[in-house]
Amino acid sequence: MKIIQLQLYVLISFQAAVSDLQTDLGSNVTINCEFDEDEVYWISLKTADPPTLILRSMSTTPSPFYFNNTFRNKYSVQFKHRLVINNVTVDELGVYYCMNTDTPPKLSNSTRIYITESAQLAECHNQTVVDQTQWQIISIISALMNGLLLIVLIGVVKVFVVGKRRSVEQSQQLNTDLQQIQVTEQHQDPNHLQYAEVNFSKLRRNFRSSQVNTTYAALKPPKL
Repeated sequence: MKIIQLQLYVLISFQAAVSDLQTDLGSNVTINCEFDEDEVYWISLKTADPPTLILRSMSTTPSPFYFNNTFRNKYSVQFKHRLVINNVTVDELGVYYCMNTDTPPKLSNSTRIYITESAQLAECHNQTVVDQTQWQIISIISALMNGLLLIVLIGVVKVFVVGKRRSVEQSQQLNTDLQQIQVTEQHQDPNHLQYAEVNFSKLRRNFRSSQVNTTYAALKPPKL
């Protein structure tokens, strides 16, 4: 693999003929291969990146060999090794080469795929809008989850406080009922009857002798 990449560096450095192919984002692009051979390689080159081997097309088999499995959904080949790029995005923009398997290998004329600046701006704007929408959705979901968690915590605290208050009130009410029952039983028990002591000696002292004589005189029968 390293030897092939080194050969590509050398060949591309001497490559001069480049044809431009303008396209729209999301469309399919087909690039022809100049070699009429049984086996060829398709290579892509992007700015500041090393050459990338995409696939090896063989006339004996309908399915090409992909150097990376992620290329299967993006690239395919047609008759005479023509490369098809499906649903072009900004990532697929660059220069494409067809190379044979001879020794030394040869490169076909390159094809540069590009889009207009307005299309690039539209793509960047759309991507920005999508990112902002995703962040807004994430923020809304996060806020809802935090609000729900706060409501649950408030409910738990409220249930705990109310339950504790009810327990204290029930305990106080139970003590009050027990005291009332004890008072009622004491009033109903004859052994707890209360008696008042009266000192008759003090009452005797309060009676005067004149009152006694008057009473005796009233009771004495009259003289005839």
